[in-house]
Amino acid sequence: MPRSPSKPRSERRFAEGAGRRGEVWAELFLRAQLYRVLARRVKTPVGEIDLIVQRFGVTVFVEVKARSFSHQEYEALMAVNRHRIVNAAQLWLMRRPDLAAGDLRFDVIFLAPFAWPRHIVGAF
Repeated sequence: MPRSPSKPRSERRFAEGAGRRGEVWAELFLRAQLYRVLARRVKTPVGEIDLIVQRFGVTVFVEVKARSFSHQEYEALMAVNRHRIVNAAQLWLMRRPDLAAGDLRFDVIFLAPFAWPRHIVGAF
C-alpha cells in the first residue's frame, strides 16, 4: 500500500522523533509527581495510547501533545481524537481486568519549548 501523501517522509520522521521526545519529557514530569508508569506507547487495533500511569489507585490514560508554541494548546486539545483513545483504553483494560474495576481518568499533557508542561487532569 502506498504511503499517505500528507507529509514527506523526512517531515514524518521528524514529527515521530519529536513525539517520542515529548513522551519522554511527559513521563519524567509525571514520575516527578509520583505517578507510576504502567505502559508506554500502547498500540491497539483501534489506536495508540501515549502513556498509561497510575497514582493513588487511579489509572490514567495520558495523551501527550507537543507543539511549537505554548499558545497552541487549544488547537492541540481539539486535535485529540477522544473516541480513538477511549476505544484503545477499553481494549487495554480487557487484558487488565484488575484495573478496569478501579477509577479511570483521561488526561492530556501539553509540551512547548521554553514552557513548563501543562497537565490537564480529567481532560475528557
